[in-house]
Amino acid sequence: MAEALLRDRLARRGVPSHVHSAGLIEGGRPASAHGVDVVRGRNLDLTGHRSTELSPDLVHGADLLLGMARLHVREAVVLRPQVWPKAFTLKELVRRGDDIGARPAGQSVEEWLLEAHAGRSRVDLLGDDSDDDIFDPIGSSRSQYERTATEIENLIDRLVALLFDRNPNE
Repeated sequence: MAEALLRDRLARRGVPSHVHSAGLIEGGRPASAHGVDVVRGRNLDLTGHRSTELSPDLVHGADLLLGMARLHVREAVVLRPQVWPKAFTLKELVRRGDDIGARPAGQSVEEWLLEAHAGRSRVDLLGDDSDDDIFDPIGSSRSQYERTATEIENLIDRLVALLFDRNPNE
C-alpha cells in the first residue's frame, strides 16, 4: 500500500522517482485481497504487485529508505550499515521533518535527510514502538486495512509536502 501511495503522491507533484517496496517475507507473493481492495478505493492498482524480499542490493541503491516499522529499518541497516543516515521509519521521518521544517529552496533532499538524521542513535531502533511503527494489517479485517492505509496516506502526504512543497514567495 505504501509503495502505491508514495508513487502516486510523487507523480502528482511531478517528482521523478523510482519507488520500490521490499520486506521481510519471501518474494513473489501477491498483495492481500483487502490491500488490493483498499488501494483500489483510492484509484490505485495493486493487482500486479508481488512481494520482494529485502536484499543488500536493493538497500544499497536507495536514496531514501522508509520502513513501516523499526524492524524494517534495523534489517536494512544490518544489510548495509552505510544506509543508516537515510533509513527511517515513515513515522520517524515525518516527526523529525516536522521538527526541522520543510526543505528550503536550494537544499537537496540528501542534505535535508542528513539534517533529519542529526542526533539519532542506532539504539533507537531496538524494540517495537507505536511512535515509530505502523500496524501491519496482514490477516486483519478490511476495516483495519482501511485504518492502516489512511495512516500511511496521511504520513506520506505530510512527508511529500515537507520535501517538495514550496512557498510561492521563495
